Amino acid sequence: MERRVRVRFAPSPTGPLHIGGVRTALYNYIFARQNGGDMILRIEDTDSRRFVPGAEEYINESLAWLGIGIDEGVREGGAYGPYKQSERRDIYREHVKALLDAGKAYIAFDTPEELETARQEIPNFQYDASTRGNMRNSLTMPAEEVERLIADGAQYVVRFKIEPDREVRVNDLIRGEVVVNSNILDDKVLYKSADDLPTYHLANIVDDHLMEVSHVIRGEEWLPSAPLHVLLYEAFGWTDTMPSFVHLPLLLKPVGNGKLSKRDGDKLGFPVFPLEWHDPASGEVSSGYREKGYLPEAVVNFLALLGWNPGDDSEVMSMDDLISKFSFSHCSKSGAKFDFKKGIWFNHEYLGKTDNDTLATLFMPVLAEHGVAGADPAYVAKAVGMVKGRADLVPDLWTQGDFFFKAPESYAEKDVKKRWSADTPRIMEELIGVLEGIEDMTSANAEEIVLGWISEKGYHLGNVMNAFRLAVVGACRGPHMFDITELMPKEEVIARIRRAIKEIPAPEK
Repeated sequence: MERRVRVRFAPSPTGPLHIGGVRTALYNYIFARQNGGDMILRIEDTDSRRFVPGAEEYINESLAWLGIGIDEGVREGGAYGPYKQSERRDIYREHVKALLDAGKAYIAFDTPEELETARQEIPNFQYDASTRGNMRNSLTMPAEEVERLIADGAQYVVRFKIEPDREVRVNDLIRGEVVVNSNILDDKVLYKSADDLPTYHLANIVDDHLMEVSHVIRGEEWLPSAPLHVLLYEAFGWTDTMPSFVHLPLLLKPVGNGKLSKRDGDKLGFPVFPLEWHDPASGEVSSGYREKGYLPEAVVNFLALLGWNPGDDSEVMSMDDLISKFSFSHCSKSGAKFDFKKGIWFNHEYLGKTDNDTLATLFMPVLAEHGVAGADPAYVAKAVGMVKGRADLVPDLWTQGDFFFKAPESYAEKDVKKRWSADTPRIMEELIGVLEGIEDMTSANAEEIVLGWISEKGYHLGNVMNAFRLAVVGACRGPHMFDITELMPKEEVIARIRRAIKEIPAPEK
């Protein structure tokens, strides 16, 4: 019987969700949906010292904004819970005991000072088969002493006993078979009595097994831990249910070498977090894609193509497209440069395809930031529809169309110098009279009447129309002039022309 596809995204609530983690969650979600499987969100909060208030809520909100649906999790519930590791202590204790009873693990009492001394005395020290015999652990100490220390409340850890000189084989769906000699692995800590919690290594394996995870899809940085996880599956006797491993390529710096970091985003001016993050400890605010004016569909499309390609020339793809086209066979083994400029391009494409009413809703907070309150949504929708083709991000709609909402407070100097002559005020007064006589201000009708007047008077078309635009917009920019005047109240258009006549100084002769 074919195994049901069940994947999990398992972040730690130690801060904001990095964009690399978002891509991992996205690939898990796409693969699950492609195969009619389940997407699990598991919170790995075993490191109690690094817990950050608000981080778990941030993770949930980020995934929801991006459209990455969760089938089972802390919020959603499910038959395999609890989905927060701090609530699974009894489960982990049971499995730690099973390893100890089977001789697959042992108790170690070495203090931090003793471990540091070993590191100084032994070059390239690691706690393994070659050194464990000289350390303070249940393999070297009488059982009575071990029991006494535990009864007296001495702190200890449980280490996994790795046998030397073994070839450990990890089958990865992107990288193929990876073979590692067990001599390079140390006896990892699986459990710490200090906080009565397992480490990542034990909790991860136990939870993946009990939650019937079929595929472990995670970042390349976890590849070195895969051999240990294979050995743990063997130690528990779970080889028949071992998941398929998939280690995704790293996201690399846009410039230079190394892994993408927050510092890169700060330096080059792009976010590395999906949502804005307010650090509860320092008060530092980090920018987010949502608040910067990116659309979630664009972010998803952009991230999906970092380390994967559809095998054809497709670029702009919906979530449904990604689900239908996705394949690990087209994932790269090498890291993917984080081309943030391509992310802006994707957002431009999606912005242009978004319906005007939706864009108007997204644009309302930007208007409020600029002091525009109570704008008519229908008016806003028509305005953004005229300028969205020139915008990359939602805030750019203001840059491109601010004149729809505020009269110019100044006039572009270079346009004034080029387009405003000594005769312009007189001609603009005449234009006011023409506009006042137009009852139907629809674009085509107003254009026919105004251009007819210009021709009849023998005026230079470019000079008149550019002066008209300068007076209404404040610069020689924007969409078709008569589309602007169709949307804008005629009284406002005329008032702006009158103000320009008054405010723009007469050119020097």
